[in-house]
Amino acid sequence: MNDSLETTQEKIFASRRILLNFALITMCSQFTFALLAMKGVLLPQILELWDVSKTQFGLLLSVYGLASNVMYVLLSWAQDRYAPRQLISVTMVVGGITTSFLGKTSDFYVLLSLLLTLAICCEGAFWPAILSSVRKSTSDQQQSKVFGILEGGRGLIEFLQNAITLGLYAWLGNSVLGLEVAFMLNGGVMVLLGITCWFALPRNSLLKSEEASENKMAEVREGMKITLAMPEIWLAGISGFFIYFAYTSLPYYVTYLNESYTLPAIAASIFAILSTSAGRISSAFVAGFITNRLFGSSAGGMRAGLIAIALLGTTLALLPTTQSLLWVAMALLMPLIFVVFFMRALYFAPYGEMGLPPRFSGSVIAVAAFVVYAPSSFGYLVWGFILDSYPGETGYRFLFATLAFIGISGAVAAVLLRRRMGEGLRERIASKVSLLDAKLGLEGEEKTFAKT
Repeated sequence: MNDSLETTQEKIFASRRILLNFALITMCSQFTFALLAMKGVLLPQILELWDVSKTQFGLLLSVYGLASNVMYVLLSWAQDRYAPRQLISVTMVVGGITTSFLGKTSDFYVLLSLLLTLAICCEGAFWPAILSSVRKSTSDQQQSKVFGILEGGRGLIEFLQNAITLGLYAWLGNSVLGLEVAFMLNGGVMVLLGITCWFALPRNSLLKSEEASENKMAEVREGMKITLAMPEIWLAGISGFFIYFAYTSLPYYVTYLNESYTLPAIAASIFAILSTSAGRISSAFVAGFITNRLFGSSAGGMRAGLIAIALLGTTLALLPTTQSLLWVAMALLMPLIFVVFFMRALYFAPYGEMGLPPRFSGSVIAVAAFVVYAPSSFGYLVWGFILDSYPGETGYRFLFATLAFIGISGAVAAVLLRRRMGEGLRERIASKVSLLDAKLGLEGEEKTFAKT
């Protein structure tokens, strides 16, 4: 039997409306991160447009990442309290207007203010709402597939974003005016998507409480007490933490090929673009289907991927850096990149597979995002420190050895997660939720997007 978006056993999307809404939030999820997409292609031009140094640019992104992580936790309660229409559409419009101004200023403190606004809106409130909406778009059994489709779709949109940005830059005479136009165009698309979301996405939360605010907040608070006390929630987050930590090492593979094997910088960059674009799109789209078929669950898929990271990292750490082994190094880096993107498509899937009620999954995913994305605030610094402290071949050996250790540590967390998810976890969650409903006097079946 061939896996497809609609299998003979069960559809991934219960209705055409849910499928179209999923496509809409996939577009929102990538267009929101225009700056993060552009920096991988036109970083020198962005530095020129903003008139900032590399250190200042790094500081801007570090502040952005730190503020984002803090906001995940501070706004976690809002994910279950408010409907996707409110959380996604409003933040898209505000984020679109903010993005439009990114190409209009070179004042460092204005740029910092704009990025802080994006961190609050397009990360703290918006991103967990996207992830929880994806979780709610399908059944517990299809979580790996739907998150894989999300990541693959985002990769495809990112490729188109970069192609359009490069086209504008070239069309306008290799001028930074092309970036200014690209920021404005991207911001305009975000505003249009936000308006569309207001009319298309679900208008109500999935809580059982009536509309009275105090009742809804009581349900959210009690739900968070139950879910955030579960060790499985944190094990899933820790597994994702190690995956994202490994992901932050990817930019340094280009310098590895360039410095250790004297591959010309342009050739190394072409290798990186092709491998990362192809890796993100191809491996993410199939990740869920492969995981369900071969490993049984997202935890099993992450375990296998992290073990592969450990093996590949160890091999690269021991590989002699002689010119004749350049193709061997590239042959090892390619699957390493593919495996990282394969796992990126899986690390939020366990929160649906556990059997958490959709009405409580938003706050859980928001807190999980804080754990998973924590390396964004220090990972790049760690790799840079290793390479600066041990110049040349030694630094890269330490880098890949550290990567192998990350793979082993993450695999241990994934093994524990998989074991605990198979020990009656769904039944324990159902029992706790039943007691909560009895305590609050809540009745009725669990709501889903298919029933709203």
